[in-house]
Amino acid sequence: MSETVLHCWRALVRAHPEATALIDGADGRTWTRAALGEAASGWLRALPAETRAALVRRRVIMAEPNGARWFHVFLGLLEAGAIPAPADARETPAALRAAAAACSAAWLWHEGALENIPLSPPPPRARRRDLCLIKLTSGSTGTPKALVFTHAQMLADGRQLAAAMDIRPADLNLAVIPLGHSYGLGNLVMPLLAQGTPALCAASPLPRALAADCERWRPTIFPAVPTLLRALAQTDIAPAALAGLRAIISAGAPLAPEIAAAFAQKFSRGIHAFYGTSETGGIAYDRTGRAALTAGNVGTPVNGVTLRWRRDGRFAVAGAAVHGRGVCSPPDRAETNARGELILLGRAGRFAKIAGRRVNLAEVENALRALPGVTDAFVAEHPSRPDALAAAVEIHGSADIPVRDAAGRNARAPEPRPATLRAALGPRLAAWKIPARILVLKDFPVTARGKTDRRRLTALLAATPR
Repeated sequence: MSETVLHCWRALVRAHPEATALIDGADGRTWTRAALGEAASGWLRALPAETRAALVRRRVIMAEPNGARWFHVFLGLLEAGAIPAPADARETPAALRAAAAACSAAWLWHEGALENIPLSPPPPRARRRDLCLIKLTSGSTGTPKALVFTHAQMLADGRQLAAAMDIRPADLNLAVIPLGHSYGLGNLVMPLLAQGTPALCAASPLPRALAADCERWRPTIFPAVPTLLRALAQTDIAPAALAGLRAIISAGAPLAPEIAAAFAQKFSRGIHAFYGTSETGGIAYDRTGRAALTAGNVGTPVNGVTLRWRRDGRFAVAGAAVHGRGVCSPPDRAETNARGELILLGRAGRFAKIAGRRVNLAEVENALRALPGVTDAFVAEHPSRPDALAAAVEIHGSADIPVRDAAGRNARAPEPRPATLRAALGPRLAAWKIPARILVLKDFPVTARGKTDRRRLTALLAATPR
């Protein structure tokens, strides 16, 4: 078999067994490469012999929170010849079993125990021996989808991102985002296992706890999500707390320019926008730290990625890290500017019929995001009127627009009404495209992976009275 993730990791252990591999912020323990590798082998040896034999080329749902044990289980499964499918440890047992069914998993690791999943008929062992892991993604549909990746694809993604982001073996990666998410696998897990870049598993995602971890351990690379960066910008944390960070990265959801500007003003640091999908791995990265100040700008293609354009603004991503046969089209429309930077224009294929006329929902969302104070927007068909649209907008710090929290409760006095926003859209959109209902939120609800929760927004729009 060609090079595998496990081969790379074992070579790193042999070369420098006492090098730091992981710091667990929860208990303060530092794991060397040798200790982490031995713990993974110990986890596997503790399983009954018949279980170890049954894991070979079987798919295993792995629900484990960030921490040292995540790597023990992940590496142990690779050593057993299994195909791990990392899942969110906060998911309910029913959701985990649905994910297991979606990827034909025979086993489930959850709450410190490995459980056999009785499926009829039993799933066959994987025929291919080069399979590394399964990414579980649901996008905005809520339906689990299993994407199988080879060792070569995962190593390519990790190496391409490390080259584009200048992630070095001597860096220390701050692990706050879920390790098992595509973003975490490419930015945190693969740099450790392929080139030895150690990771610091944060004790807590709360801003003050992160600042304390940064002051104590001095991480240099911080892959984050917009909601976390916004929270940091709104605290009174001293800029010196984050002074050791060499690169602060934002992905998982669009980064509003207002958040990037507020963060830069407070910490005198730019945020590097990053864009990718589960199917493609990394696509584009802002190497300058300035692109995020422009709406939709996610930088230039990462190393090893080629973009192939179509006339309708859609594009295909080609590269060694891409799922399947190496070419995949993301669900987004985009364009490039004079500097070769990718400018996202919204989701492709999101259209609605309003009184017999077709409207691109992304066009309306972009018009809303262009209004002063609006940091994000979501547009859908009106829940009760077939001739109209409804919208939710996220606004921070506005004193003249009524704001509700994600539960729909008023957070400030209800005057004046969102008619202010509709009036502001007049010069930008045809009257029939202007949403008849606008719900203003202080914060958009997000999923556990930091993405905008479109299902929750749709429910909020349906529940909002006229």
